[in-house]
Amino acid sequence: MTMRRREFLAGTAILVLSTMKSRATIISGGLPWTPDAGTPPIPVRPGPWHYFTSDEGRAVEALADRIIPPDPQTPGGKDSGCAVFVDRQLAGPYGRSEGHYNQPPFMPGTKQQGSQSQKGPAAVYREALAALDRYCQSTYQGKRFADLSDEQKDELLKNIEDEKTKLEGIDGKSFFAQVIKDVQTGFFADPIYGGNRDMVAWKMIGYPGARYNYLDWVDRHNERFPLPPVSLMGRADWSPKP
Repeated sequence: MTMRRREFLAGTAILVLSTMKSRATIISGGLPWTPDAGTPPIPVRPGPWHYFTSDEGRAVEALADRIIPPDPQTPGGKDSGCAVFVDRQLAGPYGRSEGHYNQPPFMPGTKQQGSQSQKGPAAVYREALAALDRYCQSTYQGKRFADLSDEQKDELLKNIEDEKTKLEGIDGKSFFAQVIKDVQTGFFADPIYGGNRDMVAWKMIGYPGARYNYLDWVDRHNERFPLPPVSLMGRADWSPKP
């Protein structure tokens, strides 16, 4: 896969002149800002679900593993942390549709407009996961979605996607499309958000991550970057040893 190269500016010199008192101040010997003075995202830590119930979490883990199945080289969606990513997103502003216009009238929109529902993603997930489990329990002798075989899961999801199977009170096709997008986002996002655990997705595609300097590689096209990827949190092997 050919990565898009970007040019970065380097060698910035900062000169602060104060003409009010005919005095010039040159910043040297250190950074002209305080490290970590901004508002970086808080790293997601392993632990209990923040939004999902236990059954919902198991269902999303099962969905993630069918959307991104594991193989001998790369963990699947579950072990890559995709369900954790979705859980933390639904528990935050994304789940509440913060920043979106959420006032009536509510009416169906075009495909390009996306969802026009009054419900945010968190509410949609809750209702859809419940409808999915109700369907599975009534069709597969009381089993929930997470308890089905991989073949049964794939067949059911294909039928939902093709609108051959309907979920009670839910647009199953739209919900499945939303899950695919969210799981894919979690798989390739920075690990600081809970998915892409150990940067497995970046290693798979050769993406170098949040490295600060690519000057030596600006003109080296179609070459695989030889260094391991770096997260916004750095790398585990950079942490001080106890």
